[in-house]
Amino acid sequence: MELKAGESLGVIGRNGAGKSTLLQLLAGILAPDQGRLINHGVRVSLLALQLGFLPHLSGRDNVFLSGMLLGLRRREIARRFDWIVEFSELGGRIDDPVHTYSAGMSARLGFSIAFQASPDVLLIDEVLGVGDAPFRHKSATALRERILARDHSVVLVSHDAQTIRQLCDRAVWLVKGETRAIGPVDEVLERYEAENH
Repeated sequence: MELKAGESLGVIGRNGAGKSTLLQLLAGILAPDQGRLINHGVRVSLLALQLGFLPHLSGRDNVFLSGMLLGLRRREIARRFDWIVEFSELGGRIDDPVHTYSAGMSARLGFSIAFQASPDVLLIDEVLGVGDAPFRHKSATALRERILARDHSVVLVSHDAQTIRQLCDRAVWLVKGETRAIGPVDEVLERYEAENH
């Protein structure tokens, strides 16, 4: 499997197919059991909601900590801080400890921080279902605009074939960690849907 500059690759498969494992391999979190992964020195960022917030710290402190873990400089985070707070809809609660946030509030903050990373390759793991309906729409629109701008390559994991059709150039279908099909989106999704519906 190869990912070209500016290309978006959709990854589809049932639960347990290996989609999230593939993203963790691409992000360098896991090492491959067999075969090899060649990166060519590009910066990779995983846009997932499990940023590992420190619950006793405030949302503000977690914004800076998580942003730095994503490779942003402190001044970049400071410059983007107001956007992060506004987009996450946490204005009055940003200085509260994260352990007082609901799961939805934490997810909104995680998305808003991770969205600010500027990698060469953006890995997106099922984040389009974050929060309530208005926030899901807002986050999906922001992601769609970012993907379609083609500023970087994207690997998008989704259970939703329509999302992959709208946003991706190619698709890969995984079954139990193996590639069942890879190629043009419509061809791969047609095979996937025929076997899974």
